[in-house]
Amino acid sequence: MKLNFTSLIFCFGSLTLFAQQQKTKIDSTNSQDLQEVIVSANKQKEYLLQAPVSIEKLDLQTIKQSAQPSFFDAIQHLKGIQVLTPSLGFKVINARGFANTTNVRFVQMVDGIDNQAPHIGAPIGNSMGPNDLDIFKVEIIPGSSSAIYGMNAINGIANFITKDPFDYQGITINQKSGFNNYNSPNSEPTFFSETNWRIAKAFNQKWAFKTSGTFVKATDWYADNQTDLNSNANSTTNLLGEDNPGSDLVNTYGDEQGNRKTLTLAGKQYVVGRTGYTEMDVTDYGLKNFKADIALFYRLTRKCEISYTYKMTNQNNIYQRTNRFRFDDYIIQQHVLNFKSNSIQIKTYLTTENTGNSYNLRSMAENIDRSFKTDAVWFADFTKQFNTSTANGETLIEAMKDARNVADEGRWQPNTDAFKAKISELSQINNWDIGAALKVKAKLYHSEFQHDLTTTLLKSFGEKHKLKLMYGFDYRDYSIVPDGNYFVNPTDASKNINYWKTGGFVQTTKLFWDNKLKIIAVVRVDKNQYYEPKVNPRIALVYSPTPQHNIRASIQNGYRFPSVFEAFSTINSGGRKRIGGLPIMSSGIFENSYTQSSISSFQSAVQNDVNKNGLTLSNAILKNQTLLQKNTYTYLQPEEVTSFEMGYRTELLHKKLALDIDFYYNQYKNLMAQIDANVPKDNGLDVATNLQNSSNQDRYRLWTNSKTISYNYGSSLGMSYELPRQYKISGNVTYSKLDRKDQNDGLEDGFNTPEWSYTISIGNPKVYKSLGFNVTLRHQNSFLWQSALATGTVPSYTTLDAQVNVDVASNLNFKIGATNLTNKYYYSYIGGSSIGSFYFGSLTLHSN
Repeated sequence: MKLNFTSLIFCFGSLTLFAQQQKTKIDSTNSQDLQEVIVSANKQKEYLLQAPVSIEKLDLQTIKQSAQPSFFDAIQHLKGIQVLTPSLGFKVINARGFANTTNVRFVQMVDGIDNQAPHIGAPIGNSMGPNDLDIFKVEIIPGSSSAIYGMNAINGIANFITKDPFDYQGITINQKSGFNNYNSPNSEPTFFSETNWRIAKAFNQKWAFKTSGTFVKATDWYADNQTDLNSNANSTTNLLGEDNPGSDLVNTYGDEQGNRKTLTLAGKQYVVGRTGYTEMDVTDYGLKNFKADIALFYRLTRKCEISYTYKMTNQNNIYQRTNRFRFDDYIIQQHVLNFKSNSIQIKTYLTTENTGNSYNLRSMAENIDRSFKTDAVWFADFTKQFNTSTANGETLIEAMKDARNVADEGRWQPNTDAFKAKISELSQINNWDIGAALKVKAKLYHSEFQHDLTTTLLKSFGEKHKLKLMYGFDYRDYSIVPDGNYFVNPTDASKNINYWKTGGFVQTTKLFWDNKLKIIAVVRVDKNQYYEPKVNPRIALVYSPTPQHNIRASIQNGYRFPSVFEAFSTINSGGRKRIGGLPIMSSGIFENSYTQSSISSFQSAVQNDVNKNGLTLSNAILKNQTLLQKNTYTYLQPEEVTSFEMGYRTELLHKKLALDIDFYYNQYKNLMAQIDANVPKDNGLDVATNLQNSSNQDRYRLWTNSKTISYNYGSSLGMSYELPRQYKISGNVTYSKLDRKDQNDGLEDGFNTPEWSYTISIGNPKVYKSLGFNVTLRHQNSFLWQSALATGTVPSYTTLDAQVNVDVASNLNFKIGATNLTNKYYYSYIGGSSIGSFYFGSLTLHSN
């Protein structure tokens, strides 16, 4: 099936939601009110039941009843949503495939404000989002939203909408305490503490302010997967399993490709790697995060408001992108000025980022090893001892172990004062060939304007023709301080790197057939300084033969420009330099390099001919040199997705039964990816001889585009049913499938999504007086995870979450609960944390 924008396939989507206003008594008979107003689907108010795209929602009552400890954790129970857990303090939202631990394809906003970290191009979990006391509702659109939101929104958007201080006043304090790492092989149970506050006051009908914040102190989940990713490195000499001297263990760092050599020992070739350190050796799993915000509001009229908001966060936890990092005093700040009226919205904000004393765990392990003994000395000592041991009659396995023990003599030992001092020293050296520091300072400036013409100016025209018309435009500029390692300005080393984008959209909504048919058309144009303008159109329709039955369909096209990191990075990392994909960064490298995959095949063939077929090294090189392939990839281009969706949403049985079903089909082009490619050194030797020896080549990891066109499709069904006596049962099931890949060049981003997942929940907000409960079962199938850090199969898992809460008084609520109640440890991706049970209690006090 070939996709293009002129074809039209209708898709389907779901939502189960419950509504509660904090100041009103819960009406259990109306807790599935799909007529509730939403704003995220089209940037204007409309009924959820008649939304033109799939949209998932959490409201106050749903959050209160959730068996998860926070609203952000509860997102993983929504239909069609995938959540990855790199850390207890950092979780990643995705939808509809092509997931990774830094999801630059999914936009996360707070009150319509992008809360990404500028240099990363993606949010760091909920580090700068609202806490549980200030959240009003969550609206998530799975699937491409580029026509409305532009930039990175090709997999979806999440909008966290906070409480208005004019409507929600008073002082609210919440304390959560609990423990995790129960029955962990790496730790005794560890204590968790989270303190939340919110203070809001309307001084009169004109002025109001609010402030909120969170302080978390805990011990993170441990990552200790010791699966060998290079298990066949020495299969030609039968050195397998624990006897493999070239092993690459998932959560051990310093044993990767850049830390290995092929040694000729006793006439045979062996792949040998340095010993490395486990993740637990080189990081602190202590988690200590703080965030706070303060906002001032002024109402010029009842429908015209201006506000200023300041937010800040200080992060100390594990973070992951290509490698895993320790964030230490990582600070993000944001200033937001917002004006809104009935027809006009103006937003302008500045986000600043300072990575503080953060560091790369892999680089830390590599350079602790190298600071004790250089690679040249270590491999020379290994070779000398191996020859001595074999001359003394030791077996191959014994000689390998002796050689490693001797080469490692005097090595820094974990948990010693000297080892800790070395970590402290290397965490400040901003060159990953000799240190591990992450020293980035960046800013993001954004301004946008939106005008609904038919709310005021063309109101009578819009009412007469059943038409709504709005437009908007925005401008964004990134400013990065060159640090000499992570970022270098290629044109002027003394100046900041600037990277801007601008765009605008026009949207019209027209009603037909006595308001039973709604058609929405949007056209957006985005321009990046390094690329030609890109057009993102969307056409959607909603047919409602009756108010209870709503059929929707949409087709849209979206683009994603490279993030700052993908465009401009220039990182020394373990002997391999990672280079941004713009021509000003990587000119000449693409044209003169050979792919690492062909080099590895060439080196393996040479090793086999030397070890098994008795060829000399020079003859083996000559025989196999045709395996070497020049790099055919080139400079980075924007990603593109064409998305088709249709769905059906309804309320039945006097609104007791709510159903939502969706189907989508996507086509991805130019998926951004990294390719390892090496340039042979200019040392007088021929290309093949240089590429046989890892020391005779300059090694790069280049940002480029996959040549593969990827197709994926999926479907999800959501349901909720109101049982007698306020019991509610709800659930959803999601199917996601990578259909096929044209070309299948192996460079395309990993789909990284389970084929099947489902959630079943039952609860009652008032099973006895004010006593409520909820139990949720969540399951996902096993799936293939592919990333630069590690590739492998993520096993299936099932978790059981439960909570009981009670209003002890009108202003005091107590809640106890547990996630993964059975404590069966699992991980959400290869190389990530091992996640066990989390037991917690929560006490919330509100005072007007």
